[in-house]
Amino acid sequence: MGPQRIVCLTEEPTETLYALGEEARIVGISGFTVRPARARREKPKISAFTSAKIEEIVRLAPDMAIGFSDIQADIASELIRRGVEVWISNHRSVDGILDYIRRLGALVGVPARADAYADALARDLDVIRAAGRALPMRPKVYFEEWDSPIISGIQWVSELVEIAGGIDLLPARSREPLARQRIVADDREIIDAAPDVIIGSWCGKKFRPERVAARPGWQDVPAVRNGELHEVKSPLILQPGPAALTDGVRELQRIVRAWAARHA
Repeated sequence: MGPQRIVCLTEEPTETLYALGEEARIVGISGFTVRPARARREKPKISAFTSAKIEEIVRLAPDMAIGFSDIQADIASELIRRGVEVWISNHRSVDGILDYIRRLGALVGVPARADAYADALARDLDVIRAAGRALPMRPKVYFEEWDSPIISGIQWVSELVEIAGGIDLLPARSREPLARQRIVADDREIIDAAPDVIIGSWCGKKFRPERVAARPGWQDVPAVRNGELHEVKSPLILQPGPAALTDGVRELQRIVRAWAARHA
């Protein structure tokens, strides 16, 4: 049976449970949830990312709350003190996302359905990976998660850039799990690496390519010189769930393939 009254503190458990046909178990969602769109109409919003309406959650009488990462540790500890069972996942890679889907499916008693869904996502990624490897040219891609301070992309984003056919500019940095560990203190690191494409996904606000282009010293960066500054909306790529492995990676693929076509 598994938990029957689930509070989702982030978007990825909501999207996954809807995809598995188990949305009836959800009694509360993150206010940042945009996928699926119907979830915002159907479920009460009880949390942000670093804060939550604890009293409202308790009144919903959940038998489990599901969240993501150490950033939600304070929310988790308060809910635990109030008698709520909590699962905080901490995955950071594409394989981690697929495993998360399998584990969540097993948790709610539909392991076969979750395995089939994860397998289908993995097969789609294999097709995109093969197409990326077949490109005649592959661009160096700098992915920016925040602008002030400059924060580069996390591991699953780096991996999806490579799957889409790009060459991630800062793969070693992406393995750092915390955002503060991915702060680029000296942007000469990016300038000197000369990215062909810049992709911005500023979490919670619109990417402003003109601001990037106006940074001192960035005018001769190939991506800036050639107008290759693009946005992928943060709900598509910055949550470690199905969105990143579907619409998110397809947006990356679209950008990379268009660059390759222009430079073939």
